[in-house]
Amino acid sequence: MNNPRESGCAAYVEMNRRRWLGTLGTGIGTAWLTPFAEQLSRAAESKRDRPKSLLMIWLQGGPSQLETFDPHPGTLIGGDVKGIATSIPGIQIADTLPAVAQQLEHVSLVRSLISKEGDHERATYHLKTGWRPEPTIVHPAIGSIVCHHTKDNLEIPRHISILPTQWPARAGYLGPSFDAFQIGDPADPIPNLTRRVSETQLQQRAGPLLGALEHEFQRGRIADLDQSRTLHRTATTNALRMMSSQQLDAFDIQQESHALQADFGDHAFGRGCLAAIRLLEAGVRCVEVELSGWDSHINNHEIQSIKTSILDRALASTLVELRRREMFDQTVVFCGGEFGRTPTINPAGGRDHWPHGFSALLAGGKLRRGYVHGSTAANPDLTLLKSQRERAIDPSRLAEKLVSVPDLHATLLHALDIDYTAELVTPIGRPLKWSDGTHVTQLLQG
Repeated sequence: MNNPRESGCAAYVEMNRRRWLGTLGTGIGTAWLTPFAEQLSRAAESKRDRPKSLLMIWLQGGPSQLETFDPHPGTLIGGDVKGIATSIPGIQIADTLPAVAQQLEHVSLVRSLISKEGDHERATYHLKTGWRPEPTIVHPAIGSIVCHHTKDNLEIPRHISILPTQWPARAGYLGPSFDAFQIGDPADPIPNLTRRVSETQLQQRAGPLLGALEHEFQRGRIADLDQSRTLHRTATTNALRMMSSQQLDAFDIQQESHALQADFGDHAFGRGCLAAIRLLEAGVRCVEVELSGWDSHINNHEIQSIKTSILDRALASTLVELRRREMFDQTVVFCGGEFGRTPTINPAGGRDHWPHGFSALLAGGKLRRGYVHGSTAANPDLTLLKSQRERAIDPSRLAEKLVSVPDLHATLLHALDIDYTAELVTPIGRPLKWSDGTHVTQLLQG
């Protein structure tokens, strides 16, 4: 599951403006660089309004909106959580997220997401791609789309998934070169990147010997076998380049202070979020960090409380650190899962799958700050929920300002300056837009 796979998404590494200018001030005889430095500074400033990266904080299993971003304490559906004040006056979230509550002025909350999928695998596909599953085509995850719109020369993968489980981000019809490169806990070394022979032996094997083997392999096969099918030579070349790249340091969170590491939490997810920031800063185009285990058909409050205790500090620290490193305006952040949990609590003390009004957090880039979009009913008609099958439930009777999954994707792509209405002809000859939704203007800065 966590074996690395090569990604053809490469990226141009742009030197951090603050650090570059800072080095000029430490040297002697650099006055001649001042006009050039000012030009670079102006260029960097002009780009700050255009988000360049996507950070997906993926909560696999279906987090409960009632125990996270949309509590209804003191009601029949509220459960055991309480509301807590946030940095947006008059807005509360669950008391399970006290650190995130203080960051709410910098984000947008969507409390009225709706999906047409209530199965984990199908709903995950829907949220990650913006499309419902089809038997004739596999759609690309949004991170793959973001990578597809960038040409660069980064020596490490441009699309990375940290702590993936069953359904990591896939590139679908864009091809495996845009799949996410998968790693586990950043505290562990990335497998298969340390050579086991001397540099001389490696060059001998990677040079003439590999060339001879590739020549024999190509004999009698189609001319574009590597480009259109196997990607074997491409993957090998990229792997060898990555093994000797100094950009691998971006994966090493031990280069950060102990205090900062502690802010994110001493667990794999916190380390994953910190690694994601380092990777984005190095030029990686999309990073997905997964926190799984939210499926709470039994003991809902206990399960959600455990997961939010992990999420809270890591998510809040991520938002703080992105701003501190001046990356917030160039990074679009999504935090959410494939669906929410039912308003009702079942006999086992759990909440079941609920795609008819759930929540997600959006931040950064061109997205609006300090805004809450939509709402769900604090006292829904429980007889309506019990008397109708899930597929027959009308979400408009349970939530306001509904946002569909395609509309969510269109909004994220728009915030990334990607024309989601543009069409690409798929390998089977079918023209498809990147999204069939429409962006939600209220979620974007004016």
